[in-house]
Amino acid sequence: MTKKTKEKERDPADYIVPLAIGGLEGRMLHVPAPENKQREILFVYGHHSSLERWWGLMQVLNEFGSVTMPDLPGFGGMDSFYKINQKPTIDNLADYLAAFLKWRYKRKRVTIAGMSFGFVVATRMLQRYPELTKKVEMLVSIAGFAHRDDFILPRKNYLFYLYSSRIVQHRLPAGIFKMIALNPLVLRAVYKHSNNEKFKGAKTDSKKFDELVKVEVRLWRINDVRTAMKTSADFLRLDNCRVPVDLPIYHIAIVGDRYFDNLKVEQHFRIIFNDFTVLAELDLVNHAPSVVATAEEAAPFVPPELRRLLDQL
Repeated sequence: MTKKTKEKERDPADYIVPLAIGGLEGRMLHVPAPENKQREILFVYGHHSSLERWWGLMQVLNEFGSVTMPDLPGFGGMDSFYKINQKPTIDNLADYLAAFLKWRYKRKRVTIAGMSFGFVVATRMLQRYPELTKKVEMLVSIAGFAHRDDFILPRKNYLFYLYSSRIVQHRLPAGIFKMIALNPLVLRAVYKHSNNEKFKGAKTDSKKFDELVKVEVRLWRINDVRTAMKTSADFLRLDNCRVPVDLPIYHIAIVGDRYFDNLKVEQHFRIIFNDFTVLAELDLVNHAPSVVATAEEAAPFVPPELRRLLDQL
């Protein structure tokens, strides 16, 4: 049996364990390092996530070391901050991530890779806990951002997302939204007629399309609606440029990213970090790997330039 065949047979469930921090319960995925690999990689996912959703990408990163990915409160089925009478602010998410990092990597240095909103949380953590920069071996942004001006959404779309998320973050509107808009039958009907880029290729393969829709529906149902809406409202008004971080950043940009202006992202990252390097500009149409991406399909998000850096340790 080849190594590639073994990789395909690995099940993410074999690497997921319970996680409890600060009165909140969730899960953590940890994949041990391959033989002769010493790097510790902490992956921070973004919106619309679960541990299983990123399994393909985790297998790719695992080629270079140990990979750990914790749930974030309110995401992936983890308890939300509302359970302990707190709000899911970016500051609170950053505090949670800092607590996790201190616990998990007590005497170790770590490579942090943040995906989209996950990099926002990682940045805020390092701003609020500057002493943690000494533990960071490498800081990697995959389609990350830093400021509300990074968005390239049409003005009317931006305002719609901002004000609707500010409304739906409250208990009653969130309950109604989940009951109606996030009803599985409604979601399946919407996806069936969607022209979204991520569904176009899958529609030619009914089995793959059904699998994609099934995972999408599950993600909408297990991610806390109020948390998703509160964090959306916050990042649509984001300004992470107020506190510098004494670390260099390695950034992977998506050329066809429908969300961000890559030039503005670079300008804002240069304000925050002491050095900035664009490792790669990926000629892709999607902001992130598909929710059902295999390791092979997720591989382009770990380009050769990043692979060379990760392989140095």
